Amino acid sequence: MSLDKFVDALPLPSVIKAKGKHNGIPYHEVAMKQVQQKLHRDLPPTTVWGYNGLYPGPTFEVRRNHPILVKWENHLPFEHLLPVDRTVHGAEPDQPSVRTVVHLHGGRVRPENDGYPEAWFTKNFKNTGPKFLHEVYYYPNCQRPTTFWYHDHAVGITRLNVYAGLAGFYLIRDEAEEMLNLPRGKYEIPLVIQDRSFYLSGDRQGELFYPPLPEQPPPPPPPNPSVVPEFFGDTALVNGKVWPFLEVEPRKYRFRLLNGSNSRFYRLRLSSGQDFVQIGTDGGFLESPVVVLNRDGLLLAPGERADVIVDFSNHAGQQIILTNDAPTPFPTGSPDAPALPEIMQFLVREKVSKPDKSEIPSTLSCIERLDPNNVPVRQNFLLERTDEFHRLKLLLNDMEWDELPITETPYNGTVEVWELYNLTADTHPIHLHLVQFQILNRAPITVDENGNVIDVGTPVDPDPNERGWKDIVRANPAEVTRIIARFGPFTGIYPWHCHILEHEDHEMMRPYEVLDNPNFDPTQVIQGQCPDDSFTQCFDCLPDCWDDSFHDESSDESSD
Repeated sequence: MSLDKFVDALPLPSVIKAKGKHNGIPYHEVAMKQVQQKLHRDLPPTTVWGYNGLYPGPTFEVRRNHPILVKWENHLPFEHLLPVDRTVHGAEPDQPSVRTVVHLHGGRVRPENDGYPEAWFTKNFKNTGPKFLHEVYYYPNCQRPTTFWYHDHAVGITRLNVYAGLAGFYLIRDEAEEMLNLPRGKYEIPLVIQDRSFYLSGDRQGELFYPPLPEQPPPPPPPNPSVVPEFFGDTALVNGKVWPFLEVEPRKYRFRLLNGSNSRFYRLRLSSGQDFVQIGTDGGFLESPVVVLNRDGLLLAPGERADVIVDFSNHAGQQIILTNDAPTPFPTGSPDAPALPEIMQFLVREKVSKPDKSEIPSTLSCIERLDPNNVPVRQNFLLERTDEFHRLKLLLNDMEWDELPITETPYNGTVEVWELYNLTADTHPIHLHLVQFQILNRAPITVDENGNVIDVGTPVDPDPNERGWKDIVRANPAEVTRIIARFGPFTGIYPWHCHILEHEDHEMMRPYEVLDNPNFDPTQVIQGQCPDDSFTQCFDCLPDCWDDSFHDESSDESSD
């Protein structure tokens, strides 16, 4: 059978409510559960994993500089929904099959609240990973308004846990954003785009399919099940619904777009030929709106977000398709990978329910341009290797996740340039935890037969819609991509990795450590830093301050 497109209405994720307060701070409890959820009209309910039993999970809507507490609880079965490769680091036979830990992607948080891959926990916290510290996470929300997302990050099985459904939106808001008079309420809609495959017949009809083996495994045969180099589904889902439609009025809408796929890139266009107006990136608002021409398309790598305005006012009564033509895998493509040329449909009504008084302001935010002169420069190399089973293994700096020493060690408060030399065939979306960075440029590189970079060409500036704060950058093959970041305001160990989840799980992830800097005080204003991005807001204690002892109290209570 094949699934009809545009027969199910787009669902909108619910907004989570706090369970109560602790010392004046909103306190949430979120349980990960296995449930059955209807993903398409013609499929029986599909078994998925969801935060609070919802796929995607409920949306957090928080205020800048108003912290929250979240207790993430694992209520999942003991056996995994999907095939676990026990040869992958962190998923060895002596490790529990189902482990979870939640990462607030983009969040400026202390390391113990970051969702470190080895801070995992099992059902009811019966088993915990070597880096697990506490059950309740503290999110200070001390950064500019933006679109974050939260998702699983357990070492060795992130690709499986996210594919099963463990992801949701996390939106930071403030008064300055509300003053912009952007589309809001029912005219502001988060859209998480993902690809999946399903069993379409037999006893397992409607269930998620994830390949247990690579399609063309290298000889000798790999372990079964085995990690796959990348995953590309044959079905598009938006907000957990297969090829949905959305009824819209002929007016402006704000869409918060998230590429929540494991490996697939999207280059989005509207079949009406109209342009996107992009107002924000991963880390919040751009300085001013950027028109993304329809002919160019809006490119999103896994994990990337784009905050866009779409104006349907000249398209009353039309049916408009959100299309995709990104090569798969990106950027060269393969005829064996299933294409997803259509994502969802917009049905534009004939009339508006009330006049559209929203605006697209000419100025959106203040962005400090970090100066690359006279700062440390780190060279990092993205490399292709093979493992002991002759499977492709991608590495950062030719080192595996747990290999010592930690080689990236910026000092708190310092600005560094990181150069990403991509010697592989794929574009890799590189994600740094803790920080938001800026893209300086990309330049072509020439590599000799021994894999040495022998020439660097003329740098090319980032696209206009990449010139805001980012936490993911597309590092293209045969290029060096240069990014610049101010590290801090917290010290400790954080991951950086490729956000193609199959690569991340198979060693394309490294720790970096922000070192204590005796010459830097994060509670003091940094000259030139915009108020939205100031480190000091993370230390300006609100009337009811966070009491670290709550970690221990909650841990003791839940273990009784």
